[in-house]
Amino acid sequence: MAGEHYFTAEPGTPEQERTVNFQAAGREFALLASSGVFSGQRLDPGTAVLLRKAPLPGPRGGVYLDLGCGYGPISMVLATASETAQVYSVDVNTRAVELVRTNARRLGLAGRVHPGRPDEVPDDVVFDEIWSNPPIRVGKAEVHELLGRWLPRLAPGGTAWLVVARNLGADSLQAWLASTGWAVERYAAQKGYRVLRVTAG
Repeated sequence: MAGEHYFTAEPGTPEQERTVNFQAAGREFALLASSGVFSGQRLDPGTAVLLRKAPLPGPRGGVYLDLGCGYGPISMVLATASETAQVYSVDVNTRAVELVRTNARRLGLAGRVHPGRPDEVPDDVVFDEIWSNPPIRVGKAEVHELLGRWLPRLAPGGTAWLVVARNLGADSLQAWLASTGWAVERYAAQKGYRVLRVTAG
């Protein structure tokens, strides 16, 4: 099932919708989630650490990528934290993309949250920040391919914020990113997770 969560375009799991409640950015969120998407029953602990530890957008906003967005908790928090932020929410899972669309509409964010499959992001869009709880369990090669595709789309001076569990290879991912020319800092750690800050080397 873990692989289906991440890389199956059309989940075979029967759709069972539920509401996920959590706190972030000083407010309460109640998002529609479902079976067949990543962490569809609760806010993933790694995502919670990322939203707690990485600096959220300020009034200046910017263009953000939520990579592997699931039902959209990171997207909704980023778009809520800044009234001028534009957030591209990307997932291969069509059920996840539709949930993001629904959640954005419910929160009045539909004009600033842009959900879609990877190939639906316009080629000329670059990102001030990339936020991701990457799908480590699908395998090292797949994660390297994913980051290798999207990190080069950071705008000059841009930053990627990644959260990875220590026991799932956070340190080896940090070493790989550094070996491919990125500047990587272990920005924070909590509850067995590392928050990595990635910038151009």
